Amino acid sequence: MANPQTNLRLAPETLEAAKEAAKTRGIPLNEYVERLITEDVSGVRGRGMAAAQRIIEDFGSFLDGLEQELDQRAPRSSGSAAA
Repeated sequence: MANPQTNLRLAPETLEAAKEAAKTRGIPLNEYVERLITEDVSGVRGRGMAAAQRIIEDFGSFLDGLEQELDQRAPRSSGSAAA
């Protein structure tokens, strides 16, 4: 049995972001949207977001310092394009 079809109205920038995310993952747009909904209603997404928040709270200062250190070590671009 085929999946039922539905229509969604999305802001153009939201649609483009979803298309790009699906393309990055190598899956069709409808599968990407289906995964998002499934993760949301099953609680997987919420648990993942909560875990990410705990990491930020626990290690945020360390990660900020590390990012600044890496930025200082990164070679500076001269602004000219390579030929």
